[in-house]
Amino acid sequence: MKIGIGIGEIGGHAATLDDLIAQAQRAERDGFASGWLANIFGIDALTAIALIGRATSRLALGTAVVPTFSRHPVAMAQQALTVQAATGGRFSLGIGLSHQVVIESMFGLSFAKPFTHMKEYLAALAPLIRSGNVSVDGSQYSVHASVAVPGSSPCPILLAALAPKMLALAGSEADGTVTWMTGPTTLRAHTIPRITEAAAAAGRPAPRIVVGLPIAVTTAVDAARERARHVFRMYGMMPSYRAMLDREGVEAPGDVAIIGDEDSVAAQLQHLATLGATEFLAVPFPAPKEPDSTARTRALLVKLARTAHTQ
Repeated sequence: MKIGIGIGEIGGHAATLDDLIAQAQRAERDGFASGWLANIFGIDALTAIALIGRATSRLALGTAVVPTFSRHPVAMAQQALTVQAATGGRFSLGIGLSHQVVIESMFGLSFAKPFTHMKEYLAALAPLIRSGNVSVDGSQYSVHASVAVPGSSPCPILLAALAPKMLALAGSEADGTVTWMTGPTTLRAHTIPRITEAAAAAGRPAPRIVVGLPIAVTTAVDAARERARHVFRMYGMMPSYRAMLDREGVEAPGDVAIIGDEDSVAAQLQHLATLGATEFLAVPFPAPKEPDSTARTRALLVKLARTAHTQ
């Protein structure tokens, strides 16, 4: 299992473009396989990755994730292929629905048929990225267009998928998934089997499964767990993440965070790999009562990333 790390806002910390580039360069020096940016309400993740791509040479880069409702599939394809050219083929496009409260209350758009939206969105986006052409008619998107970005190549499309129908769509039409706040029990019994079966049924390669979770290396486990419950509490209020926490049988997002000393955390990550996770997206958070916990967390992740790279 490859080890990647969140950059910038994905960890809850706003950063300037210079900061993001510096974080990515450090991640590359440290030996991480990949760096991931969220597209929330600050810096545009795709634009930032294009700049990061010019300042790095090895680090794979991806979005986790870009909401689809705010970008027409032609615009998304154009931008993604431009980023792929800027990064020299190191880019993975992670996309997702976002949440009803964002799409309806903030954007003023309908969230009435999210699965139909995503199915039709992918039907337009995937051909544009893979071949440069699409001609498709749907109830939400009718797209007849071509895109040609010099120096680019098709980039992988990863779909943030949690519910059964969305996982099936990710397996049959996309190249994999990026999860968040999804624990090991749910990954084993729900996420990985559904997307893998859908990919096989569609004759597609085995999907990439990028598992994103908060992580802290610390001996103050109980205090860190309580900190995680507080820091990430908002995710427990969002229906899609709440459903995954309920499947896991836990009360709060902090309960699925990876927390423990070096041996315990390494074992937890190895368990994810055994379940079928192909990549881990680390989102470190500081543990209370232990000032060096962030350094301990990064040191272990660097060790594991370098070990995975040599295997």
